[in-house]
Amino acid sequence: MRRLMIADGSDVVRKVGKRILSGMGFLVSEAASSLDALVRCEAELPNILIVDAGLEGALDLIGNIRRLPEGASVKIYYCVVEADLRKMMAGKRAGADDFLLKPFDRKILTNVFASQSMAA
Repeated sequence: MRRLMIADGSDVVRKVGKRILSGMGFLVSEAASSLDALVRCEAELPNILIVDAGLEGALDLIGNIRRLPEGASVKIYYCVVEADLRKMMAGKRAGADDFLLKPFDRKILTNVFASQSMAA
């Protein structure tokens, strides 16, 4: 089972994302802060990480994950509220692989993650 972490300051966003993604076969963990996410990733690195751009220290979190021993293998999605090119480029420079637009729903998450849920 693939491990996925949602790092977002919003309880609602984390709960909704967890419910949808767990139903798709992911083992989902949550982090309410960048520090919490980093500590959890140091203990057990997820296959996929969703980082909210509004999270304090989000760009540092991405960079810190990339510097972990297996951090290059994590697929990191930088979650932005709108297609803000400046914010997206900052996420890309920090090491994000791709982007998610918020608010996301079941359709968006299914389109993005369905092919990854059971992949090795």
